Amino acid sequence: MSNKLLLAILGLALLASSNAFAQTQAVTAHFDVVRKEGRTKTRDSSNVVVWLTPVASAANMTPLAKGSPVPRLVQKGKSFSPHILVVPVGSVVEFPNRDPFFHNVFSLFEGKRFDLGLYESGRTRLVHFDRAGVSYVFCNIHPEMSAIIVVVDTPYYAVSNPAGAVWIPNVAPGQYVLHVWYEGSSPEQLQALTRHVTISETSHSLGSLRLTETPALRVSHNNKYDQPYETASPSSPIYVHR
Repeated sequence: MSNKLLLAILGLALLASSNAFAQTQAVTAHFDVVRKEGRTKTRDSSNVVVWLTPVASAANMTPLAKGSPVPRLVQKGKSFSPHILVVPVGSVVEFPNRDPFFHNVFSLFEGKRFDLGLYESGRTRLVHFDRAGVSYVFCNIHPEMSAIIVVVDTPYYAVSNPAGAVWIPNVAPGQYVLHVWYEGSSPEQLQALTRHVTISETSHSLGSLRLTETPALRVSHNNKYDQPYETASPSSPIYVHR
């Protein structure tokens, strides 16, 4: 094969790749979260999870970028950060302990069930999330600690910012099912927002949607033994790292 022919083939391949990428769209949406009592809008419309599942073959889906940051749920200041973490199926999530005392991270509700046991400051444990679902995450020592990991079977997902804005980059044109999840909304309300959407060069906005927040729907919990939490003892080595 001559050099000219080889260069021509490479040029066509690069052009096809460039055109395919150029056809992808940034899908946008806006959410207003309102309180059940009075229907007044909340000041913070963050942590609404949105994802798009392809209706047909997933062959045209844009793959996740190589070298993406490892998903991480950090324990710091007796809290998890972030409170809501969204990852694709197959992800391995890190759970680093950055507090000067022990934690025991567990999830025994929906989604992935795991118990990482007691581990000290500076240590990290890993969990492989091998199927789609919602995992409620707690600490067996500190009842105030809670987080949620939403595992989705698509690379097209996003979490709303405080203004309620959602932006999903590089979505390939096609037919999708829109899914929405929010911690304070009922399953019935979330199911009502599920629908088929078409993403194209001229249609890539999901519009403005509204969610009702019902605080009573937020998950309450006991410890991992399904018992009430014990009162913290400051002198216990569990609470003070030496």
